[in-house]
Amino acid sequence: MKKYELVDEALLAAGPDAVWEALLGELSGEARWWVPDNTFEPVDGAPDRVGALTRITVHTKGVDKGGKKLRFTARTTAVQRAERLALEYVEGAFRGTAEFTLTPLEDGGTRLAMSFRASPQGQLAVLANLVDVGAMHTRATRAAFGRLNQLLAAAPSAPSAAPAAGRTR
Repeated sequence: MKKYELVDEALLAAGPDAVWEALLGELSGEARWWVPDNTFEPVDGAPDRVGALTRITVHTKGVDKGGKKLRFTARTTAVQRAERLALEYVEGAFRGTAEFTLTPLEDGGTRLAMSFRASPQGQLAVLANLVDVGAMHTRATRAAFGRLNQLLAAAPSAPSAAPAAGRTR
């Protein structure tokens, strides 16, 4: 069975508090910066509460554009405000973990990293033998981080914009 171990990161033009609020907003269903790829729906509480469940839908052709939808549920396992949010995928298309870490930068910006360690399940496990799901995940995550950087750079309290960067380790 395939297992993905990906780390994508970006340098963002806002401090950790603003990035944290944007991350929580997205996971709470605001659909502002991860769109057009993913939507999030809290099931039983705010995503920054340990034990809370969030339904995630990956729209393979974009939200409201048809195409296959990959659905899975994440449980929040650890929260350190403006520093770390850890999730465990407990049902659906993936089993594994994801972790967002926020690191303040000297220029007032933030390094945001997402570690994704998961195995595809069900039909996705079969599809993963035909397409590079890991590359698709990285492409979508980097695009989302780029949109987040644009959103934060446009905010009135953002420091001068740091260029968005992404890399996979």
